[in-house]
Amino acid sequence: MTKTYDVAVVGATGTVGEAMLEILEQREFPVGRIFALASERSAGKRVRFRDKSVSVADVADFDFSRVQLALFAVGDDVSQRFAPKAAAHGCIVIDNSAYFRTDEDVPLIVPEVNPQALAGYRNRGIVASPGAVTIQMAVALKPIHDAAQVRRVNVATYQAVSGSGATGLRELADQSARLLNAQAIKTPAVYDKQIAFNVLAQIDTIEDNGYTREEMALVRETRRLLDAPGMQINPTAVRVPVFFGHSEAVHVETCDKLSAAQARRLLHAAAGIELVDMPQSHGYASAVTDAANQDAVFVSRIREDISCENGLNFWVVADNVRKGAALNAVQIAEKLIEEHI
Repeated sequence: MTKTYDVAVVGATGTVGEAMLEILEQREFPVGRIFALASERSAGKRVRFRDKSVSVADVADFDFSRVQLALFAVGDDVSQRFAPKAAAHGCIVIDNSAYFRTDEDVPLIVPEVNPQALAGYRNRGIVASPGAVTIQMAVALKPIHDAAQVRRVNVATYQAVSGSGATGLRELADQSARLLNAQAIKTPAVYDKQIAFNVLAQIDTIEDNGYTREEMALVRETRRLLDAPGMQINPTAVRVPVFFGHSEAVHVETCDKLSAAQARRLLHAAAGIELVDMPQSHGYASAVTDAANQDAVFVSRIREDISCENGLNFWVVADNVRKGAALNAVQIAEKLIEEHI
């Protein structure tokens, strides 16, 4: 008889929380009982799981000793308050917020990249999942770094509005509809400028070094995942008017020479990667037509850098809500029950 695990999804009414419930069902995770949790204002709503309607409960009132696993799809403040509480009751927390990602005693995990680090969950009973752009880049960098040691990364990210949650989706939809009907848009509430038909060159606040918090998180998280504290990473994070799916133009310099053909073979064989790299026109993957609603990280446009002797360039796209958040959390849970609990 298959062992089952009672699971709580915190933030079950949000975009990522809904995706977590869907993916737990799709991947036939051995769920015994499911508990959908959210804030007080969402308590009483209903979500679907295995063709049943599940009532959403207030996370503040929940007894986490009732579950073995809790998947958190909430903001930093909620994770800060409730994740330690859940762990104190013997529940293992997989947290999708940014709150624990820099804590050295909390493992930061992408299963295709550093599964060996997952044993560190015993420190505090909490596992952190990285940001979406970090996840897809780290999955693509892993086989190249293992083969030729990546010395430097220059990356520009083109991030979908779903990275801002449901409010970002609504703002893009509302502005687009108004502009297409020759109407003036409302004063932006989520972004500092119009997002529809525009590109915004700042995500999150500016730090003292001129880079944004989002950009520096990409640097710190990638170094941790690849166990490469000296890796030089130069990021630019951009918000684009796309609903789902982040894109990245990645330029790497390796210590050892790696040809484009060698890189293709490595990426083709790597876990979690879908290679779409045909030499003819249109032989590349895009966020909307290829990555949206898919589990893989798609890599395209692999070519040797004409400006750098040991340089490689490639294009990476992935669904930021699935692989960039909900799926990665479920994969961590799968790895936990396979090897640790």
